[in-house]
Amino acid sequence: MRPFSITICLLALLPATLVAQQPPRIDPQPFADNSGHWYGIFDKHNIVNPLPGQPRYQPTDIKNIGDNILLFQKNNGGWPKNYDIFAILTEAQKDSVQKAKDATNTTFDNGSTYTQIAALATIYAATKENRYRSAAEKGLDFILRAQYANGGWPQYYPLEDNYSRHITFNDGVFEGIMRLLKDIKDKKPEYDFIKEDQRQQLAKAYDKGLDCIIKTQIVDGGKPTAWCQQHDEVTLQPAWARKFEPPSICNGESAGIVIFLMDIDHPDKKIIAAIENAVAWFRESTIYNTRIRRVSAPRFVTPFRVSTSDRIAVVDSAAPPIWTRYYELRTHRPLFCNRDSKVVYSLAEVDRERRDGYGWYTYAPQRVLDRYPAWRQKIY
Repeated sequence: MRPFSITICLLALLPATLVAQQPPRIDPQPFADNSGHWYGIFDKHNIVNPLPGQPRYQPTDIKNIGDNILLFQKNNGGWPKNYDIFAILTEAQKDSVQKAKDATNTTFDNGSTYTQIAALATIYAATKENRYRSAAEKGLDFILRAQYANGGWPQYYPLEDNYSRHITFNDGVFEGIMRLLKDIKDKKPEYDFIKEDQRQQLAKAYDKGLDCIIKTQIVDGGKPTAWCQQHDEVTLQPAWARKFEPPSICNGESAGIVIFLMDIDHPDKKIIAAIENAVAWFRESTIYNTRIRRVSAPRFVTPFRVSTSDRIAVVDSAAPPIWTRYYELRTHRPLFCNRDSKVVYSLAEVDRERRDGYGWYTYAPQRVLDRYPAWRQKIY
């Protein structure tokens, strides 16, 4: 046998991790909303907008990605939304971002801030360069400052004088922050760098967040149901957001909350009750024999968007269970709304631009119902 063949045989006996270790990488998926909005919507308020054919770093280019994260971090520790941290920026673009460090358009919306912190932890674990660690610690301090005394978080911080002040479950804001804090509480190794005093503060923030989740579960007609997209930051009651987002029971956001609660080991009685009640609500609010179809339609131009399709609800006995995004408080009727804040009760009554341009239905509660039997068996 030739020496080359002997080498191959010996390599075959080694553990795979010793033969070829996977390089560290930053998963693009948690940043998809941010990058999608940057490339898909030209916003004149953006510091920089993408250039035609803007190149991007590979997920394994962790130091370049990390430098982008540091570049976009504001001096208050948070991040703005709707930029691509994977973009290979020109020097002119970098200069523009650097000059806007004092701006305070910092937010948790569209997966901002908590995703950057998680990425920085991964990058620091791989590089041990303190600038990434310091930026992550600064971001965690931002999360602590932004939390209300009642445990909730607004969409933007510093607070703005609009609906973004509300406690925000929409788009996974609350869930995303809590999952980061849970990973730290569970002592995942990439967060070993966090100092003990900050770790204790983050643990208290996590506990306050859990308490807020329990307190904001909507009790309707004496029965706990689920959650709204936004809750008033003072009263904790369901609240208006945009003009077509009314106070209501919101099944998509609620599903994410329940999945998070199901992931908690050794939950207390309050958490167990919250899950059980939400599961009962999802079962009660299920819609059968309905499918939402996208159909071709004449080009329709509005100040908000250009539509070239439409959506219709059709009867289909083979359709999987589905839920509407909103259910009316007290009546529990499926609820829809136009930009004039006029409430309607069918998709067909929604104006074309919103009917085609907003997610009025969701399959998200099915994920909860699919997981429920295994969760129940583990708990009981």
